[in-house]
Amino acid sequence: MDHLNQNIFSLINSLANKNHFLDIVMVAVAKGMPYIFIGLLFYLWFSGRKEEALYSGFATTLGVVINFIIASIYFHSRPFVDNLGVTLISHKADNSFPSDHTTFLFSIALMLLTLKSTRVLGVIATLFALWCGVARVYVGVHYPFDIIGSFFVSIVAVTIITLLKNRLKIINSSIISIWNRIFQ
Repeated sequence: MDHLNQNIFSLINSLANKNHFLDIVMVAVAKGMPYIFIGLLFYLWFSGRKEEALYSGFATTLGVVINFIIASIYFHSRPFVDNLGVTLISHKADNSFPSDHTTFLFSIALMLLTLKSTRVLGVIATLFALWCGVARVYVGVHYPFDIIGSFFVSIVAVTIITLLKNRLKIINSSIISIWNRIFQ
């Protein structure tokens, strides 16, 4: 499996440093996409879809917690630590599996995909999350299996939040009520 992971990494990462414009775009996507998704959550909140924003936040938090648990049990080095490929951005030589960036993004995107009112937005967000995952491989800080792993972690997190949705409505109502009392 490691050989396949490295081969796919090499295929994607071999495009780095070949086209300056593509490098700039992929670095921007790899580093900046989480900020766009945070902006998306703010958009949902301030456009009256507070529950959707909260469910996405819960899924993301759970996904990152699951990543933390996995990282405490299993360590996988980053490609640049293994002296593979080209690295376009600096990164700590910490655990690469699963990717926190893409777990964050996929958890939001997949949660939005499960909610009827945000399904179209969820499809678009999922495509952007996938693009960021590819960009993280392109810039040399993740292996492809790190991205695939984060996708599956996000599926687990979204599934758990979906199963707990009725119980979370109480928390959502409380948060929204407090917000409304303070700001309205």
